[in-house]
Amino acid sequence: MINRKVIFPVIAILFTASSAFCQTEVLKGVVNSLAFYNQRKDLKYLSKAKKTVDSLIVTKSDSANLQKNVYKAVVYTSIVYTDSLNVLKQPNDFFAKTIALVNDLLAKKKIYKYQPEMEFCKRCLANTYMRLGFGQMHISDYTNALVSFQKARAYVPSYKEITAYIAYANSKIGNIQEAARYYNILLNTDTLKPEYVYAAVNTYKAVGDTVKALQILQKGRKLLPNDKSLLFEEANIYNNCKDYKALVQLLPQLLDDNTNNADIAFIAGNCYDHLNEYDKAESLYLRTIELSSTFYDPVFNLGLLYLKVSQLKKDDADKNLSRAIQWLEKANEISPNDIKCLQLLQLAYTREDNNYQLDKINNKLKLLTN
Repeated sequence: MINRKVIFPVIAILFTASSAFCQTEVLKGVVNSLAFYNQRKDLKYLSKAKKTVDSLIVTKSDSANLQKNVYKAVVYTSIVYTDSLNVLKQPNDFFAKTIALVNDLLAKKKIYKYQPEMEFCKRCLANTYMRLGFGQMHISDYTNALVSFQKARAYVPSYKEITAYIAYANSKIGNIQEAARYYNILLNTDTLKPEYVYAAVNTYKAVGDTVKALQILQKGRKLLPNDKSLLFEEANIYNNCKDYKALVQLLPQLLDDNTNNADIAFIAGNCYDHLNEYDKAESLYLRTIELSSTFYDPVFNLGLLYLKVSQLKKDDADKNLSRAIQWLEKANEISPNDIKCLQLLQLAYTREDNNYQLDKINNKLKLLTN
């Protein structure tokens, strides 16, 4: 009965201040242009930074200079990340060349000397891949979105949200077991979001692993005690599985948290009904009807409850039989062609010796069943 849409937030990798990077006098023009872009957000400064860094790499010796190439990577990844509309008119293979440059630098033995710069490059590329992934998800191209998210994760493996995106894309293309594996990774981290819990629960329910879905909900409730709907979802699973002994343990808190929710009042009433606690069931069915007078199930169940009780309590049999007929007739008004309700009215009218109503019901049942 819970239907929460899973929405994952977009990562915001800000353009970090280039003043944090190492620099020499030769690279001062590049760094200054990056700093101006950071302040004014005008792409002309990125264009200027590119022209400057390209002018510094001309000879074979320049091409082997690690620092110059690092700054070339900083500028190129900045453009790839920032200029998503290609206002600067870079060639079609610019992104691919930028990736190759970064990957080549990451393999260098002395690249550890430029850790801040390379971390910046990796974040820019990761965010670019994620932007691609979100665009692909927008047109339901989940297969390519998955590839984009996996490439992003290779650059920033510690960013937890990418794991969620990978899990979500896997679930959309039917890789349910793989989706479950990634959600399980998320659930074992020190930070947990309700969206991850619901997505993981739905994934495990999709593969029929109700036990795992319940374990996740119980863990989620422990770590996210203020998210009341997790309790509702756990109760809903027990209700659907008809595990009323487990469900009844949750009802006091569930009812306290949702005093005006007709669905929850009905679930509770139905649970007590199946556990033969008829007084509690009666009270909750009446509460449900008070909250939602056109809700068929509690009206029907209340009629059935009185019919059962009329057979169990002989002293009040006639009174409970009359109540049963009253509520079953109301149920019939809401859903005139419900066969089960008509059959119960047939039984009740027979016990009441009400031949006139019995004939009407018999004739209607013949029309509906022939």
